[in-house]
Amino acid sequence: MRVVAGSVRGFNLIVPSGKNTRPTTNRIKETLFNILQWDIAGCRFLDLFSGSGGIAIEALSRGAKEAVMVEKDREAVRCIKQNVQHTKMDDRSRVMPMDVMQALRRLEQAGQPFDIIFMDPPYGKGLEFQVLEALQGTTLVDEDTQIIIEESLDVTWERAEELGYEIIKVKKYKTNQHVFLKKRGEL
Repeated sequence: MRVVAGSVRGFNLIVPSGKNTRPTTNRIKETLFNILQWDIAGCRFLDLFSGSGGIAIEALSRGAKEAVMVEKDREAVRCIKQNVQHTKMDDRSRVMPMDVMQALRRLEQAGQPFDIIFMDPPYGKGLEFQVLEALQGTTLVDEDTQIIIEESLDVTWERAEELGYEIIKVKKYKTNQHVFLKKRGEL
């Protein structure tokens, strides 16, 4: 796995061993960032269920102002920290080695919205809907915040709509999908 574009293009990233994480492939990451290309420069980026930190590091490489990476798996956190140090992104990144819900409560205390929130939760557990519910009424999401969820193809999104989010775009791949959401009524 490598950084696809930007200031640290071509840097190889360390990924956790085992099956606890599923790194987003370079091809899918490139497609995602082609969609986001006009939104990355200067943005505040939140990467939930970060794995190796590859998505957030890609955002930083492409000009994000800052990125917060949340991951509770110890080996994955070790990889994130090595990747951040290796790419010299320490000054614009923050690693939160904890459960996503705990991290959201801590981030809420700062009271600043993110421009982009990306999450790649373990598939099939409904965690994306728990996060969407937790984000309701927080200062972490405003009318301009894009929320992107990477999930398996069999997930349907009626629950997200029930929670007050509008589906802006769905990009399907062979084995998974990216769903782009915003708070409903604030487009």
